[in-house]
Amino acid sequence: MNADNKYVRFDWAVKRMLRDKANFGVLEGLITVLLNEPVHIVELLESEGNQEFIDDKFNRVDIKAKNDAGEIFLVEVQLTREIYYLERILYGTAKAITEHISLGSTYSEIKKVYSINIIYFDLGKGADYLYHGQNKLVGIHTHDTLKITTKENGVIRMRMPEEIFPEYFIIRVNEFNQVAKTPLEEWLDYLKNGHIKDDTTAPGLQEARAKLQYLMLDKKDRYAYDEHINAVMIQNDVLGNARLEGLAEGRAEGLAEGRAEGLAQGKAEGLAEGKAEGLAEGERNKAIEFARMMKAEGESAEKIARYTGLPLNEIENI
Repeated sequence: MNADNKYVRFDWAVKRMLRDKANFGVLEGLITVLLNEPVHIVELLESEGNQEFIDDKFNRVDIKAKNDAGEIFLVEVQLTREIYYLERILYGTAKAITEHISLGSTYSEIKKVYSINIIYFDLGKGADYLYHGQNKLVGIHTHDTLKITTKENGVIRMRMPEEIFPEYFIIRVNEFNQVAKTPLEEWLDYLKNGHIKDDTTAPGLQEARAKLQYLMLDKKDRYAYDEHINAVMIQNDVLGNARLEGLAEGRAEGLAEGRAEGLAQGKAEGLAEGKAEGLAEGERNKAIEFARMMKAEGESAEKIARYTGLPLNEIENI
């Protein structure tokens, strides 16, 4: 990739650029690759992830869109760990369903929701970088799939539960370590490494090459983007080092007790303690730098304390 063709991160593009109708093609391409069928977005819907706060820079950003069939797409980028992540994306789909059916409407007007989640943290154990799930009703004894009889426009037809129930995609960006050959792999290469092939034919990436170049940003947006990258790197550094310190402390504690269960308990306790105390022991300078950045953005001392672990009185003197 030519140095002049540096592309902005997808989470930044979602926040600042892909909300423009002229740029819908980028998002349509990603969804098309995942669903393996063409998707045309007709409008963006109001979303709770539109706030312009500094924590969004390293936390999460999202888009809620609708296609010409009225189906809803929730596209979310999550940069840092969230304990109840699955519960939250379930809540998000349920909320989208209820928000888009009017009081007094029939259940036949409920539209299908696709939840597409792009994550940059370790969600759990799994060998793949893409997971897909949807609800099916399968016979306990016969193992057949139940088909539902419905009546539409006076015609009886059979529908599968997965035509109605939400679908979930979880893209584990950090787990992608392959040479990009397929359109999906090319998308993962962009999401993880910022690479887009000059001759790409992957849906959406041709548009991304033309519209998401770093050098196309004006001076103000380029500065804001650089600060965004700095904030992400600092936050990842803080969390990563705190985790490593917690694991090391846990191992030492477990070995000192000389019991197998002590080792397991020490690891767990060490991880939790490392997250809480890691800043004070090994990441103090990074936390102070991060606090200065947040303070310069006008964030409250309470929020800065929540994200850095620094005491309020120290934050006030920074």
